Amino acid sequence: MSTSIPAGFTTLTPMLVLKDARKAIDFYQRAFGAEERYVMPGPDGRGVMHAEIRIGNSILMFGEENPQQACKSAESFGGSPVSFYLYFDDVDAAFARALKAGGEALMPVTEMFWGDRIGTLQDPFGYTWTVATQVKELTDEEVRAGAQAFFAAMAKESACGN
Repeated sequence: MSTSIPAGFTTLTPMLVLKDARKAIDFYQRAFGAEERYVMPGPDGRGVMHAEIRIGNSILMFGEENPQQACKSAESFGGSPVSFYLYFDDVDAAFARALKAGGEALMPVTEMFWGDRIGTLQDPFGYTWTVATQVKELTDEEVRAGAQAFFAAMAKESACGN
């Protein structure tokens, strides 16, 4: 084990900027079963300068917008180019839980050609989350064939005006 990576972390750890980290912690706990690991208040004792949560076996870091730095939240930008893909044992239950916690459905839970059953939602802070369960383990060839069939069906629907 490398001593250059702190215990519990992996090589890549996402870090988000939020307007209200406390609200985000509450949402992620209710939506995804997140565990609060650490919260450091801002220098003035208000807000959150740095926080860490664990979702499953992954750590997510975040802090709040800071006018002294060029860090803006997805809310301030009106969306985010970043999205997250989370695996759960029961995607249907995970999706329902996230919606009940305040997430907005973007795509209902459905089976996809690569062998995952997925649903996509947006959290109240402007980030997109796809929750998934692997339902079939497919070969690369099976995924390619499934993709061809999927995109052919999409093109046909588009051509018919549906």
